[in-house]
Amino acid sequence: MSVEARDVAPAATYKETFHLGRYIRSNTTQLGILGVFFAMWTFFILAAPQTFLSPQIYLAFMGTIPFFAIVAMPLTLAVIAGEMDLSFSSIMAIGTVAFIAAFQATGNMWLGLAAGLTAGFLAGLLNGLIVVYIGIPSLVVTIGTQYLWRGAVLLLVGGKGSTLVDARGTFLYTALVGKIGEYLPLQMVWLVIIAIATWVFLNRHRIGAHIYLIGDNEKTSRLMGINVDRTRILVFCLVGVASAFAGILASLHVSFFWPSLGEGYLLKTLAAVFLGGTSVFGGTGTILGTFIGAFIIGAIEAAIVAIGLTGFWTQFIYGLIIIVSVSMHAILRKRMG
Repeated sequence: MSVEARDVAPAATYKETFHLGRYIRSNTTQLGILGVFFAMWTFFILAAPQTFLSPQIYLAFMGTIPFFAIVAMPLTLAVIAGEMDLSFSSIMAIGTVAFIAAFQATGNMWLGLAAGLTAGFLAGLLNGLIVVYIGIPSLVVTIGTQYLWRGAVLLLVGGKGSTLVDARGTFLYTALVGKIGEYLPLQMVWLVIIAIATWVFLNRHRIGAHIYLIGDNEKTSRLMGINVDRTRILVFCLVGVASAFAGILASLHVSFFWPSLGEGYLLKTLAAVFLGGTSVFGGTGTILGTFIGAFIIGAIEAAIVAIGLTGFWTQFIYGLIIIVSVSMHAILRKRMG
């Protein structure tokens, strides 16, 4: 080997190592959540092989996880922007009430869907307007609107549920919660579509870049000419629309609506967002992380039962995940600061 060849080889190796190191540093969050995912799934398989080596459990996950994971996608945008929305669980219900009212009045599923999504949009818009123009922190606002919309649902339906059996057999029902090949639930397909669309919006659109900048430093964003108020309102509207859509899917899936719809998804959705690496302080987060986090959260309950523990462990673990995730971001924030 010539002297020139010996000199080039180490330089090429160093360059490859440099690029690898830079890639790892720039994707630490996503690589970290992937590591957590594989570690936990390995533990699930070893602890309950009969359950987690069966294809049926994965079909069940694809049928149920999308109902809260769909909401988690735009909620990630809100948290990255430095906001919080706790009203999504009630928006799921009020959006479904609007869907049912329009569907029963017209017999048209498409009009029902439009009414439900519009209700979700308006609920999100109200959150955004109060936060931006009155100046109340989003955490406080959405706690209030959470009770507001839940109370509205109870008043409108008189605390009673509604059947959606009439929706079965329609084209839209099949398109929303049917199955491909009698196995793959279409709500899973909708989750993938929404996750990809949200990822593209966040990473390939200027508004996505604005969301990161606003969450990192709102004052600097204003000085750069970014329309901070409009962007903040937009993320609340997106959460509202996704919440209404998820509520409609969840109700159609079981062909029934309960006034308590959404209450069981609050902790799961928040845990998926924070476990996925989104910082509660804003400016940091990924859609891929939230997507993977949703499947980890969705599998925990099944894993607890399969291992032989009681279901009482579920909420304890969800709460622990939220506390640990937020604490880790707080520690990293202090060290980097």
